[in-house]
Amino acid sequence: MSISLKSAEEVAKMRRVGLIVADVLDAVEEACRAGVSTWELNEIANGVMTKAGARSAFLGYAPHGLPPYPGVICSSVNEVVVHGIPSKDVILKEGDIIGIDFACYKDNFCADSARTLGIGAISDEARKLIEVTRASLDRAIAQCVHGNRLEDIGHAVQSHVEKHGFSVVTSFSGHGIGHAMHEAPSVPNYGSPGQGMKLKRGMVLAIEPMVNAGTEDVEVLDDGWTAVTRDRKLSAHVEHSVAITGDGPVVLTRR
Repeated sequence: MSISLKSAEEVAKMRRVGLIVADVLDAVEEACRAGVSTWELNEIANGVMTKAGARSAFLGYAPHGLPPYPGVICSSVNEVVVHGIPSKDVILKEGDIIGIDFACYKDNFCADSARTLGIGAISDEARKLIEVTRASLDRAIAQCVHGNRLEDIGHAVQSHVEKHGFSVVTSFSGHGIGHAMHEAPSVPNYGSPGQGMKLKRGMVLAIEPMVNAGTEDVEVLDDGWTAVTRDRKLSAHVEHSVAITGDGPVVLTRR
């Protein structure tokens, strides 16, 4: 699959979608508290998205013969790595952590972002896991410079995560993004510096570290979507859509 390079005008359109994504995640984050169900969070996201005139990239998504995804967000609690399905039966409680992933389309372009949040007072380990995961994303974004190599991004994530005693999930990765939610190239969260394809102006990448407190191993539950840590220890997930420009990286999904 060829790499789609975006013009400055196309990046500007993606930025407008990215701001909708940021607004949705802001609204969901504000509602994340003990006693709230993940389905309620899904409905909040749907309301903000609809008001903005955007459409969900997740709802009904059914790649590789999977059942159509039933929500507009992924809500991944505690040991759920990614793709947790919103449910009226999953009620947040004090001490939980939750990853919220959201993507939408507007004007034929997509943007994608994720955050992991703590619910009330969380453990020191959970707090450190979230902080390290966020910092690994910042380090990865800093590598999104014309002329760098693709694996510079993954190395930035892996080296920071492993330095702090956590593990990087290798069975899922980030991706290119644009007219479609998933475009080439795949953007792993591991790698060797100076390796992989050259990064070019006009590339837009969804970079998404997934970091486990224990082993990197994951398994997918019977619903076909929900990925959990094999050892059932905590996992964190963060993501931004990032454009590579002549002036350095531009984060499209952050205000």
